[in-house]
Amino acid sequence: MHWLAERTTVDARPRWLAVGRSNDDDSRSAGANAARDAMTGDDARLLVVFTSDRYDLQALLGGIAEVAPGVPVVGCSTAGEISASGPGDAGIVVMVLGGSGFTVATAAARAEGSSLRDASATAAACVERTPPGGHRVLLLLADGLAGDQQEVVRGAYQAVGAEVPLVGGCAGDGLKMKATFQLHGTEVLDNAVVAAAIVSDAPIGIGVRHGWRRVGEPMMVTASDGNVVNELDGFPALDVYLERLDAPVEARTDPAAFTRFALTHPLGLSRRSGEEVRFVGGADVAARSLTCIAQVPRGGQAWIMEGDDESVLAATDDACREALHALGGRAPLGLLAFDCIARRGVLGDMGIKREIQQISGYASGAPVAGFYTYGEIARTRGISGFHNQTLVVLALA
Repeated sequence: MHWLAERTTVDARPRWLAVGRSNDDDSRSAGANAARDAMTGDDARLLVVFTSDRYDLQALLGGIAEVAPGVPVVGCSTAGEISASGPGDAGIVVMVLGGSGFTVATAAARAEGSSLRDASATAAACVERTPPGGHRVLLLLADGLAGDQQEVVRGAYQAVGAEVPLVGGCAGDGLKMKATFQLHGTEVLDNAVVAAAIVSDAPIGIGVRHGWRRVGEPMMVTASDGNVVNELDGFPALDVYLERLDAPVEARTDPAAFTRFALTHPLGLSRRSGEEVRFVGGADVAARSLTCIAQVPRGGQAWIMEGDDESVLAATDDACREALHALGGRAPLGLLAFDCIARRGVLGDMGIKREIQQISGYASGAPVAGFYTYGEIARTRGISGFHNQTLVVLALA
């Protein structure tokens, strides 16, 4: 039994932002310790929680509520946690926004009995409870295994239109691919979308890059159903995918081995909005199909994609620069990072430490928090905004 707490704060009233971290084995203590280290100022407006699913999440939220009673909470389970001190796999990271310069409204909705799009639209409507004007962003955290995650963006767009930027990620479960969890207040949810509308009196920036490149000849998606790819070039999709990549024997027979292998071999799609990447989250051996985290339209072109340390870390630089550029020269108050678990698969243990050092360097001493995701959300223009195997950075001034 032990715990490790981290405290990083920038004191910039009337806005303040701080991060706490714990790996205590006791769930309630982990939540309380991380929240306590992050509650460094008065007038906390929002707690954002990223946590391993190894914890009793109800007890963890109870610990947070003891330290920050009545403060709105949003969060989710992860495929790993991020803070300025580095990556983690079995702990909790809490970011707190505070001060009169922030106004926040939160909501959550389950997709049970309705569509993921409807759930997202319901949660996103919390924007209506914030005052007009100011710099604003809608933070969305969704169940990473609930179906076509593009529906989350579509539902939010339906509710708030084009003027409110969207940012966020899809919850993980440490690559078990069984169940992910969303947190709202003192509730532990699944198959849900959680939203936090954040209004600030200072600029907000979003950056997004993936770092993948095409490999081999393009393929035609000849049969698909939502996020399930049934055929590529008229042949069973799983067979084409495995043969194109000359996949090892274990990836052909063991579902867990296939998921690990597919992490670093996404599909690229040609879309009207540009090239998009799709995380191949699993395969149906009997049906010989591929299951992706978001829709893969029939009739489109697709490529297998790959990346390496150099291309992925170059994308990290570009995403951070893009997010900071929107701050108009102001120093960041803090950065939130939504980093696909597949990029972690490419970088390895040493590479992800280097990546977080890069992100922290752009933060210039300000707090950093985030998590490894099953999909990323970043929309600043148009109606498209769901990404796979990408890094999304939110910068707050």
